[in-house]
Amino acid sequence: MERTVDQAVYDGPPLEDDITGKELDRNLAAQLKGLPEKLAARVARHLVAASRLIDSDPETAYQHTLAARARAARLAMVREAVGEAAYAAGHYKEALAELRAAKRMNGVTAYLPIMADCHRALGQPEQALKLAHSPSVAGFPVEAKAEMTIVEAGARLDLGQHDAALRTLEQAPLNNKTRAAWVVRLRYVYAEALLAAGRGSDALEWFHRTHAIDGDDVTDAGERAAALEKELDRSED
Repeated sequence: MERTVDQAVYDGPPLEDDITGKELDRNLAAQLKGLPEKLAARVARHLVAASRLIDSDPETAYQHTLAARARAARLAMVREAVGEAAYAAGHYKEALAELRAAKRMNGVTAYLPIMADCHRALGQPEQALKLAHSPSVAGFPVEAKAEMTIVEAGARLDLGQHDAALRTLEQAPLNNKTRAAWVVRLRYVYAEALLAAGRGSDALEWFHRTHAIDGDDVTDAGERAAALEKELDRSED
């Protein structure tokens, strides 16, 4: 007998036998304590499966989180998991709705950069800018501030505000001496913004500066620098 759509969502994708649910982070597992034991175990298994797949197969990860939500929709950590998986799978409207729900439940503001990026993806750059200017952003740790700066600059570029995008990025710690991924990404986006503003030579410098600290190949800055160098050379001939 063919399953209904709701039943298919509730069942979720098949679960690997080696996933018991005990792999779930202890703090997250503690939030499942209010559920009946078998139900909590099933929710935990789907969340573990989602965390394993979110980078390699985000759509299946998303389906696992929907199965968890079908069983425990009143838990903020489940709604957060659905939102993050939806975002990874490109379901931006759903991601925004789920992260809003999680934020209403637990008051956590760490979701704001992802929510702002969802607005960008949905063609709502003005809404992204509103979130970027939320008072809580001032208290973010440096990595989260960098993510919000990247989204804000992108929203400015979406609106054709090249100078404003550059000013936004120039207020960030572009010259931080660490090689952390957030610095790499800030520099890369700054190079892209310079290029969009028609400042090819400056963009080339920043693609090189990005590549110099990008030991983990977070970006394709090296390739972008090589291609841009050729383009600039041709334009000078």
